[in-house]
Amino acid sequence: MIYRNILQIDDDCDDCELFMEALEEISSAQYTAIYDPVEALRKLIESEITPDVIFLDLNMPIMSGIEFLTEIKKQEKLKEIPVIIFSTSQLDHIINEAKD
Repeated sequence: MIYRNILQIDDDCDDCELFMEALEEISSAQYTAIYDPVEALRKLIESEITPDVIFLDLNMPIMSGIEFLTEIKKQEKLKEIPVIIFSTSQLDHIINEAKD
């Protein structure tokens, strides 16, 4: 599948910048970075943004990636958006929770 509208949710702006630079080398997709998952959730629910895919960090303050993922999967209009999770965590229980 070709994604034309990519959303990255990550509280680390350096990681977002690196992601954007790599993406620009291989794709002409529109890229949006949001550093606050609560803001991202609001914008998604209110249809201010409509990504084809979400790249989601797990380790964020205020709302974790797991909490964010749980909330969007409750929303009928959002639950089908593919979410690609990335994290430095290698703990099995976190990996299994994200898969669930």
